[in-house]
Amino acid sequence: MGLLKPNDEDFMREAMREAEKAFEKDEIPVGAVIVCDNHVIARTHNLTEQLKDVTAHAEMQAFTAASDYLGSKFLEECVLYVTLEPCTMCAGASYWTRIGRIVYGSKDEKRGYSLFNDNIMHPSTIVTSNILANESAELLKAFFKKKR
Repeated sequence: MGLLKPNDEDFMREAMREAEKAFEKDEIPVGAVIVCDNHVIARTHNLTEQLKDVTAHAEMQAFTAASDYLGSKFLEECVLYVTLEPCTMCAGASYWTRIGRIVYGSKDEKRGYSLFNDNIMHPSTIVTSNILANESAELLKAFFKKKR
């Protein structure tokens, strides 16, 4: 019996580990990984507070790290796993990277891209949602409960 091929839940668990790192740093707990050929090539989390940069979302950090790793601005052969539905900024950036697929956990009911413009993704990008959505939502709820 050979090695099992990782699946969406396995890679989303990696993104959840990144979200937990953000939680520990008092950042909104969103984590992301980018996978190419079944290998994680970028792992990041929100850094908006630490960097004092409103654009330092997990996805934006992941796009930069993956592009640097591959030496290319295009990520057509890659999959972004992110614990929360991308906002319009991150969805727009994903368009320019031409990322092949985006897999996200919980829906962002207030700022998710699908609320504003469901067609913002590149036409060739495949989107899969609700992977470990409950775990992602629970971590976010715990973070905001701690803030109140």
